[in-house]
Amino acid sequence: MNRITAFPSSDAMPFPQRIAIVTDAWTPQMNGVVRTLTTTCAILRERGHEVMVIAPDQFASLPCPTYPEIRLALPAPGEVAARIAGFAPDAVHIATEGPLGLAARRHCLRQGRPFSTAYHTQFPEYLARRTGLSAGLFWRYIRWFHGPVQRIMVATESIRRELRAHGLVRLHHWSRGVDLACFTPGAPPPPQFADMPRPIQLYVGRVAVEKNIEAFLAAPYPGSKVVVGDGPELTALQARFPEAHFLGRKSGTELAGCYAGADVFVFPSRTDTFGLVMIEALACGTPVAAYPVAGPVDIVTDRVGALSDQLERAIDAALYCRSSDCAGHAAQFSWDAATDQFVAGLVALEDAVLPA
Repeated sequence: MNRITAFPSSDAMPFPQRIAIVTDAWTPQMNGVVRTLTTTCAILRERGHEVMVIAPDQFASLPCPTYPEIRLALPAPGEVAARIAGFAPDAVHIATEGPLGLAARRHCLRQGRPFSTAYHTQFPEYLARRTGLSAGLFWRYIRWFHGPVQRIMVATESIRRELRAHGLVRLHHWSRGVDLACFTPGAPPPPQFADMPRPIQLYVGRVAVEKNIEAFLAAPYPGSKVVVGDGPELTALQARFPEAHFLGRKSGTELAGCYAGADVFVFPSRTDTFGLVMIEALACGTPVAAYPVAGPVDIVTDRVGALSDQLERAIDAALYCRSSDCAGHAAQFSWDAATDQFVAGLVALEDAVLPA
């Protein structure tokens, strides 16, 4: 019988491990899932692990309906299984529930190979928002997909409770980090901010319907509203809210400057499981205003922001927070620590013989 073991902390490992990561979200997409996975892979490789990533850019693909920026991979039958088998990994991690994740899941179950998954996005709520169907319909798929895994990695206690309520119990904490060398209160703001009426209220992320950006742009609070990012809803929002400032996609020091130059960061999403952009904003000394939902309730305290079902109230309260408290809170989130948690959550075959 196959024995299952968890990898210990990376510091305790006597030799590098071979890790296969299968994901339907990868570059050139820009979102929290992609940034989490690319950062984690980079740290794993720096530590001596051998990492194989199976991602959409390696296959023929087609645009996702209603969201063409996301490509849905079309692997040939057995292609994902062959890549995993050829790599002979010590552990398989399936990051997403899309076509590649499904192919990897099928292979692991057929071979009796233990594997881990992650719950990165409030998938049922995300699809319900896009399709108009009930989220309950999509929860059936989530329970089916994650049901047979040895570990499901989750970023927050709120998501852990939600998954438990849906009968998913093999849960492992995997937090997130922030690059404190890049995201600092001293990052120079963009020149556009100089002439904007204060307070400057900032959103950063995908410009897509599930991010609920219209709630932010419609919030009756004086000052200037700024959107950084792009996506399928950009044109519609620009037409509907001509007084808002849309700066397009930013990264690195330019993005850090947008955070640091703003007076408050507004996170209107109700479908995220964590929200990397919140801790990036905090690292730049900018408080967060958000709804009291999963993600914000796990990250935002009264000292670094405010939560309210009325977004304008959260914005107003967050403006009283101190920049130094925000930066200090963000410093608790380390990518090295998060990668330790990821490694500890991997499951592997130990002294097992897999079928040919």
